[in-house]
Amino acid sequence: MPKPKKRGGNHQRGAGGQPRNVQPFSDEDASIETMSHCSGFSDPASFTEDGPEVDEEATQEDLEYKLKGFIDLTLDKSAKTRQAALESLKSAFSSKILYEFIMERRMTLTDSIERCIKKGKSDEQCAAAGLACLLCVQMGSGIESEEIFKTLGPVLKKIVCDGTASIQARQACATCLGICCFIVTDDITELYSTMECLENIFTKAYQRDRDTNGVSSTHNTVLHVSALLAWTLLLTICPMNEVKKKIEMHLHKLPSLLSCDDLNMRIAAGETLALLFELARETDADFFYEDMDLLTEKLRALATDGNKHRAKVDKRKQRSVFRDVLRAVEERDFPTEMVKFGPERMYIDCWVKKQTYETFKEILGSGMQYHLQSNDFLRNVFELGPPVMLDAATLKTMKISRFERHLYNSAAFKARTKARSKCRDKRADVGEFF
Repeated sequence: MPKPKKRGGNHQRGAGGQPRNVQPFSDEDASIETMSHCSGFSDPASFTEDGPEVDEEATQEDLEYKLKGFIDLTLDKSAKTRQAALESLKSAFSSKILYEFIMERRMTLTDSIERCIKKGKSDEQCAAAGLACLLCVQMGSGIESEEIFKTLGPVLKKIVCDGTASIQARQACATCLGICCFIVTDDITELYSTMECLENIFTKAYQRDRDTNGVSSTHNTVLHVSALLAWTLLLTICPMNEVKKKIEMHLHKLPSLLSCDDLNMRIAAGETLALLFELARETDADFFYEDMDLLTEKLRALATDGNKHRAKVDKRKQRSVFRDVLRAVEERDFPTEMVKFGPERMYIDCWVKKQTYETFKEILGSGMQYHLQSNDFLRNVFELGPPVMLDAATLKTMKISRFERHLYNSAAFKARTKARSKCRDKRADVGEFF
């Protein structure tokens, strides 16, 4: 008796029509669907000459069929299957805009995430918390997102404050709590409540016993770092009177964390200090910090740290960060950064903007540029205006040919080589040292 043909080629279905072994969401799915779903936002350089035409409708149907299978699998009995489905959904949500698809299934997704956070083990809870962040990023700051946060907020807070839960799960939930609250909360009471929850976590780092080497590190440090960064993100949207209270409460305590053994904690504390100084000077142009000399001495030591017992990569990263922090605290200066996405440019010119950008970049990963181009919520956060709509013909005229690009790269390479050779030439006048 001949075997029945499988529907969809790669999709095997178990009893009751439930998808069982759905292929995970891949980078190929992301690239093909991104190009077909929103080609108007694509980078001009990404267009290939004489490329094959894509059947957008068929590609979209295939994508949605896969995503429906992943949503069903979040209810599977197997923990590994549930986690794999969550990870695949995360990959899809971070790489493209799926607003209409998610809108129709937001309650199902919310229920699945809630169940996975409540019942799952550490890895599953982390994946579910990450998916919750991306769900809110996709939905933006509307009523639908508020409903999602009303359901998930209490669950996230419970895990964050649960000392018996795994550190990784608490860390992921702390990050998720901060990001979701940042996106959806118009209720000032809820904002303060969430910040208090996060404060109760990272302020425990202040209370550690100190020895001659500084703050002793514990396995809870990663949780404290995540709680501190999430709290700092929420501080950027607080009213100025509340900002003043928080600065008075924490500005004298945060420098103690600069002595922590953990690099990430030192960096998080340093960047938070820079942001607090920036906000303090915005509220009061004559802001004065009593222990400025002691603080700048600490920051300068970290910016020039040469301890041999630390890895070279860690020292390089620390020195780079704390040079910027020292300039912010001492000189009120910020090194402007430029972010390119498609035909657009965004300048990061303050610590508030940098903190916000780094937070969403951590969540969206390689999909950050695409979301900056086409996600209305993120464009509103960074004041980019409505998405820039460019048709394929316009993009093709903007595209540089391969030959022109090759000539430009060759010229740049030669100029760079000559400049470096001059600096390395022993016969060059290097000036007197004494």
